[in-house]
Amino acid sequence: MFPPALASDYLGRTNDCKLKGRIAPARNPGILRGVMSNGSSEGVRRAGPSQRSVEIGVTLLMAVFALIVIAGSMQAGLGWGAEGPKAGFVPFYVGLLILGSSVINFGAATSQRSDTRLFAEWGQLGQVMSMLVPTAIYVALVPWIGIYVASVLLIAIFMRWLGKYGWGMVAAVAVGVPFVTFLIFERWFLLPLPKGPIEAYLGF
Repeated sequence: MFPPALASDYLGRTNDCKLKGRIAPARNPGILRGVMSNGSSEGVRRAGPSQRSVEIGVTLLMAVFALIVIAGSMQAGLGWGAEGPKAGFVPFYVGLLILGSSVINFGAATSQRSDTRLFAEWGQLGQVMSMLVPTAIYVALVPWIGIYVASVLLIAIFMRWLGKYGWGMVAAVAVGVPFVTFLIFERWFLLPLPKGPIEAYLGF
């Protein structure tokens, strides 16, 4: 026989365990239903531009580009000269073709009103921009500082910022690759590449 106090304590703990066992299953289905209703295991909806909005934006940009080509072609001349068609003859019809394709694509994109697919998440676009923006700056700097100095900066930024390499490895690769390129093109092939004020100061 158990003492009354010990027996009551044992029965109380048993009832608590049973009660917790009954409550826990009741909570789990609600959590599972909430996760399943969100459509992902994380229960958080992804954010980013939709496929439809990107398609509309691209068609509008292409239409603007086509209008610029058409306007430039009309200024250059569309008719025939003494030696054949003028400079704006072919670009004019190419611009018309691009403009017509943009109108068709715009109509197809706007007709899909129920399309909720994501083009990409904002994080994914950020990764793309982390490559695109430095590359665009590199191209813009080449006419001013030359391709060799710009290449040193681009390689160093990519290796240090994105690759997380040490400064020793960054310096070796960032300087070594343009130097090998200089030897191949400038010395062996005798093909000059764009240079800047530093190369001019060094006599190249």
